[in-house]
Amino acid sequence: MLIKRSDGKAAKQRLASAYQGLSAGALDRRGFLKQAGVAGAGLAAFSGLKPRMAEAAGAGAGVLDHSQPVQRIKNVCTHCSVGCTVTAEVQNGVWVGQEPSWDSPINRGTHCAKGASVRELVHGDRRIKYPMKLVGGQWQRISWDTAMSEIAEKLMAVRQASGPDSVFWLGSAKFSNEGAYLYRKLAAFWGTNSVDHQARICHSTTVAGVANTWGYGAMTNSYNDIRNAKTMIIMGGNPAEAHPVSLQHVLTGKEINRANLIVIDPRFTRTAAHATEYVRIRPGTDIPIIWGMLWHIFQNNWEDKQFIAQRVYGMDDVRAEVAKWNPEEVERVTGVPGAQLRKVAEIFATQKPSTLIWCMGATQKTVGTANVRAYSILLLATGNVGKPGTGANIFRGHCNVQGATDFGLDVTSLPGYYGLDEAAWRHWSRVWNVSYESMVSRFDSPAMMTTPGIPTTRYFDAITLPKDQIQQRDRLKAMVVFGHGGNTVTRMPEAVKGLEALDLLVVADPHPTTFAALSNRRDGTYLLPMSTQFETNGSRTSSNRSIQWGSRVVKPIFESRTDYRVMYDLCRAMDTAAERRNMTIRFTADMFKRMEIVEGEPSAESILREINYGSLSTGYSGVSPERLKLHMQHQDQFDLVTLRAKPDAPEAIRGDFYGLPWPCWGTPEMRHPGSHVLYNTELHVKEGGGTFRARFGVEREGKTLLAEGSYSKGSELTDGYPEFTVPVLKRLGWYDELTAQEKAVIEGIGGPGGGNVSWATDLSAGIIRVAMEHGCLPYGNAKARANAWNLPDPVPVHREPIYTPRTDLIDKYPTLPDRRGFRLPHLGVSVQNRSKEVARDYPIILSSGRLVEYEGGGEETRSNRWLAELQQDMFVEINPADAASRNIRDGGWVLVRGPEMPAGKFIKVKAMVTERVGRGVAWMPFHFAGWFMQEDQRGKYPQGTDPIVLGESVNAVTTYGYDPVTFMQETKVTLCQIQAA
Repeated sequence: MLIKRSDGKAAKQRLASAYQGLSAGALDRRGFLKQAGVAGAGLAAFSGLKPRMAEAAGAGAGVLDHSQPVQRIKNVCTHCSVGCTVTAEVQNGVWVGQEPSWDSPINRGTHCAKGASVRELVHGDRRIKYPMKLVGGQWQRISWDTAMSEIAEKLMAVRQASGPDSVFWLGSAKFSNEGAYLYRKLAAFWGTNSVDHQARICHSTTVAGVANTWGYGAMTNSYNDIRNAKTMIIMGGNPAEAHPVSLQHVLTGKEINRANLIVIDPRFTRTAAHATEYVRIRPGTDIPIIWGMLWHIFQNNWEDKQFIAQRVYGMDDVRAEVAKWNPEEVERVTGVPGAQLRKVAEIFATQKPSTLIWCMGATQKTVGTANVRAYSILLLATGNVGKPGTGANIFRGHCNVQGATDFGLDVTSLPGYYGLDEAAWRHWSRVWNVSYESMVSRFDSPAMMTTPGIPTTRYFDAITLPKDQIQQRDRLKAMVVFGHGGNTVTRMPEAVKGLEALDLLVVADPHPTTFAALSNRRDGTYLLPMSTQFETNGSRTSSNRSIQWGSRVVKPIFESRTDYRVMYDLCRAMDTAAERRNMTIRFTADMFKRMEIVEGEPSAESILREINYGSLSTGYSGVSPERLKLHMQHQDQFDLVTLRAKPDAPEAIRGDFYGLPWPCWGTPEMRHPGSHVLYNTELHVKEGGGTFRARFGVEREGKTLLAEGSYSKGSELTDGYPEFTVPVLKRLGWYDELTAQEKAVIEGIGGPGGGNVSWATDLSAGIIRVAMEHGCLPYGNAKARANAWNLPDPVPVHREPIYTPRTDLIDKYPTLPDRRGFRLPHLGVSVQNRSKEVARDYPIILSSGRLVEYEGGGEETRSNRWLAELQQDMFVEINPADAASRNIRDGGWVLVRGPEMPAGKFIKVKAMVTERVGRGVAWMPFHFAGWFMQEDQRGKYPQGTDPIVLGESVNAVTTYGYDPVTFMQETKVTLCQIQAA
């Protein structure tokens, strides 16, 4: 067992023996070719293969001509959100070498284990090699034409029988920006808002929490800017394993500034090992910790009074709630001594600039949105936002979870966070050059067009619940899944029931995910081999909002195809199927009318230009393929800390911030530099400055919601102001500064005189241009909201987890009442009340998280031989006291059971006895699958595609519990029982 990462020799022996059980046999080239059915294992056999098949199989020196020049091509690592550049060395179309890019200001010549091994993705002998379908429980090879035709026919049959909302479109944080946008557009043209991706289960609560505080749902600063901080709190994150390269910025800042590094976490993580102060808390008590800190801050007048007066609404309401959390109550609920929390509060409030870093330990909770709101309020109270070295540094999970969220892979929004109301649909209809009425006709009704869809955390409930409990015409009947693992949702036994009830399941991925192997489906499942982002072009947005262009390293291997091509081909096939059925709906002509089709697929550049045209609200409009490519070409010209291009940089990038972090205002021709630090009033808007966004009106209950005496540098309006619209321009006397062409576009949208067209719907970008000329932010200048009156808890309050061992606290701190949301029932108090009897039999708090070796659901990384060698066993961390009382030995097998698992069912994993976790707490990684409640699933994978390493999923144990704002699942606090096997 390698959970201690210590015995390399044993690892190699175990891995070698593990290979013998794989369905493809040993993994040497000759053995692989033999198992794959290639006639003759010698190199001569390659002559009969298509060129890409030879390369995919790992063609040796006999094929590769080493005299050919080596190309160096830059792309972006496809794992976490840090955005490390990968430089590929390509010879004869084969990726032969790899370097971490020394010029990148983000990774500076470094990679983590996952990044260092990405070349394996395009030499991946365990990838899906051709389309397949499940027939009588057996996988059969089919052609792409057959796959597209049959899938399209089945989709149209479902649509005719049950309506467009009966298909769930699950997208991916592994998409490029262009792929994510195209997928959301496809769902819109299909006629549903049930389109989602990984952000639902990682940072949907972050988006909701921070957007409802100061305007945008994103990281305010950057990894690089952390180097400016004097105090860093990491709470609910373990970047040493989850985002390893980010830690170089954290630790460099710690050393250079002699900065405080405070880690607040239930588990002593690898990150906590670097801390100057470690605070162990009871899982699920984030809000009491934050309010406990603010209790000391308010008591000692450490808050930033001027900042609060000028830029914050509702802080007095927070003071009233914080007053309840004296040190005694905080310690009773959280277990943290008052003296330690006072020390942390004083450091954070007085040794500034201070930043608060969080990840999924904060967000994956039934109070995830409230947690994020509390974090944001702490930053506001101490004035630690809108300046270098401060802010909410939110480390997101996947390589493009930020961009995929930005472009509407979200059941509540169209691209650019425009929402789902009529104005939003009219805007995007104009962008797409189709009539609004034609878009309405694609939906079951106008009401369904503006109703949020089914979220990925609950898709299986929408399949199995009684029809009358689901707020749409029929249950879900089909799922189309691009680039998403099936083992990352809680309540997996229920997910299995849902998958088995589907009429159609389409899995499009480089590797067969858990979706393809988990259930006992016999028919109606299709596997489509997709290329990775190294086999296509496109942009991706890292967690700090920097956008980077990735150039194709090699052509798609085997028979895989790009996301762009498969969506294009599917639209064409659905047109044919609709025509056969005498249906009037069509897709291809309208979906792609603004795009350039090159070699059978829309080009990434043309998709990005459509994004630029429409995504005004987030400032993607100032980005262009050409600007992004120049940044990748000249990475060495950007400052490591400020991310600003150097004064002697080429003219085309001079003054830009690296990656043009959004908002990048106006058109590309306006050359806005991007916004490195959001809400920074110390810079002119043309230099990346900002204010808090005016999203919530100008007044509430007689109090202004606009900033008072605070404004960005150079602003001609020296107080708060609302968002810019045509009427606002006219009142200011600035309307005639619009060009004739800009006025014509505006009047084409709003009618004569421009109507009420706003900066976010003005496709000329003229309103934005004029506002910036006067030093103003187009979105206005408002106060941030400490009181978000539109949320269930306008001021965050502590609510005990649904399943808690502290049943004595439930009456005082209950969860929310039962309600409905996202078309489904949402249970709260009723489940928590039933769970009061559970704690006696399930006394251990169970949490989960990441390992440095694996990513997400793990199917891709557990299929990578280099990573698989590093971590071969699924395990549970258990405290020595809990282990001793259960006769559990380190490295021994244990059975873990959750309170909602079927009777008599357990998962079987290795035990790691460690004081990393406190007494009464256990922890498991979430990357494993392939075993399910002690049943080996390896035989369910198509031959040769099963991952090298299999294991039980922690989500077979996890339980019911969802955030009321986003339906984020509860993965960090549930209960379990552990016993020796």
